[in-house]
Amino acid sequence: MKKVKIAVFGCGFWSKFQIGGWLELPDVEIVALYNRTLSRAEERAKEFNISYYYDDAEKLLQKHPEVEVVDIITDIDTHEQFVTLAAKYKKHVICQKPMAPDFDAARRMMETTEKSGVRYYVHENYRWQPQFRRIKEIMDAGTIGKPFRCNSYWLTAFPVFDTQPFLAQLERFALTDQGSHQFDVLRFFFGEVESLYCITQQVNPGIKGEDVASTLFRMKNGITCIQEISFSSVLQREVFPQTLLLIEGSEGSIRLDPDMVVHTTTRKGTATEVVPLKKYKWQTDRLTNEPPAIVACNENILNDLLGKGKAETTGKDNMKTVELVFKCYESAKRNTVITL
Repeated sequence: MKKVKIAVFGCGFWSKFQIGGWLELPDVEIVALYNRTLSRAEERAKEFNISYYYDDAEKLLQKHPEVEVVDIITDIDTHEQFVTLAAKYKKHVICQKPMAPDFDAARRMMETTEKSGVRYYVHENYRWQPQFRRIKEIMDAGTIGKPFRCNSYWLTAFPVFDTQPFLAQLERFALTDQGSHQFDVLRFFFGEVESLYCITQQVNPGIKGEDVASTLFRMKNGITCIQEISFSSVLQREVFPQTLLLIEGSEGSIRLDPDMVVHTTTRKGTATEVVPLKKYKWQTDRLTNEPPAIVACNENILNDLLGKGKAETTGKDNMKTVELVFKCYESAKRNTVITL
């Protein structure tokens, strides 16, 4: 059986989940790892029994011409650098979200991969979380009639800066880090955006960027989406990193509560279900809903590479989410509605 050979760039906190997700798929072989600090790459290589590791990304590609795909899990400011390097060596590219620190950089990355003739994907895994796939099934079945409004909440005070300290140094934080996830989920549910209005706030004085964002979307199909993000909300119960939802339709509603509890209400009553989550040995106790989504997203990209299916989170598709993120910054700065 032919295996797709992958090199992973970046061995920080999130690499454990991404590498673990890849190794759940039998058609994948991780050939080598790169990290700017060699000891970190060595540690991750030993953890997952990967033979080769480097602190020079170009040297890795030169030493391993068999690599077909580069998966970039580095800091956002280095994404363009490594996308360009991978494209230079004619390797397909998978880039972690957020794609780029600004819209122009994202556009250049798209152009670079297109000119090189390589495939370009963005690892946007939230839409693959089992509870979101289940909710989409319920909506598509017509159970709640025609949706007209969605309230989406991602509210936390979890100390994310302890494990990912670079986040505190980002000039643009909440919208790039979490907006890219949440907006993509709304696109998955309801299609494209017609207009938006966004307000941002900085509550935590110890960081550089915004940590709170409130956005109102009008979708092209007329649905209203109210999306709230906060990294500074001290709540009765901390549910990081779970998204909570209320979707209202002409014949009923869907409510997503903590712990993947979905309530579907119609005029006949309410049906409640708990969406099951598969567990993996490489996951953490708290991050439970993301690992199965990582595996599913990886498998979707892999099937595209193997010609067995079509990837949902291509670079071209993710550019629409990237545009929403930076249009939100524009809206917040100008205090105005932005029409796309």
